[in-house]
Amino acid sequence: MAMRGLSWADRRRAIVLLILAAIGLSLLFFTYHTAFYRAPSCTDGIQNQGEAGIDCGGPCQYLCSTHVQPPTAQFVRPLANGGNRTDIIAYIDNPNPAAAAAGATYSVQLYGTDGALLAQKSGTVDLPPHSTVPVFMPNFYNGAGQAANAFITFDQASLKWFLSTTSPQTLPVSNIQVAASTSTPNVTATITNPTALPFYNVRVVVVVLGASSSSNNVIAASQTVVPSIPAQGTAPLTFTWSVPFAGTPVREEIFPIVPLAHP
Repeated sequence: MAMRGLSWADRRRAIVLLILAAIGLSLLFFTYHTAFYRAPSCTDGIQNQGEAGIDCGGPCQYLCSTHVQPPTAQFVRPLANGGNRTDIIAYIDNPNPAAAAAGATYSVQLYGTDGALLAQKSGTVDLPPHSTVPVFMPNFYNGAGQAANAFITFDQASLKWFLSTTSPQTLPVSNIQVAASTSTPNVTATITNPTALPFYNVRVVVVVLGASSSSNNVIAASQTVVPSIPAQGTAPLTFTWSVPFAGTPVREEIFPIVPLAHP
């Protein structure tokens, strides 16, 4: 032993120094660990803690994109709405029965008959599980170009899928009446709030379909915002157009847009 040749006082001094050195190293390690160590999380940009991908799957609230199906468009239609105004209506399908995405960012491109890009705009939409939701963009284009085709694409980075098997609260719509034979047609209806809490500023989209074998024969679309719907009460809905319908309406589909609860 190196300490055998030392006096008792020197050995005691060496032991004290060793103890102090051990304490110092422990304090240094603790300081470093506290300052620089970060516990694994679902936002650290690293695949760890049993995650199926980087910050997704496993213990994380969000699902990995490889484990869900992307949204698809049933159709994207430009609609002439008087003068040079063109609206856009689209139906978006979320085929996932147990996955939802809130605030998904999309971009719509409108092309003319000559193939030129007339307008491009973006927006966001909630995608409840196993659902079809409308994307309505009024006054999308106002110009002399003749609209021909429209397309929609999603920003994949904005598709934050999370586990969900329930849709937003349903607000039933009844008493749908259509006045289509005038130069300024309208649709009226009643929306019901079956819950014990009021709803405020509810956006509602109506899609009017014409007589055709095609499932996307949309002849008109519009939206309104209901300022308030009392608890267990009702509110009137009115949708108006300044030009006649482009065909004979045979069916109306009305979509109350209720925000999707998300992590």
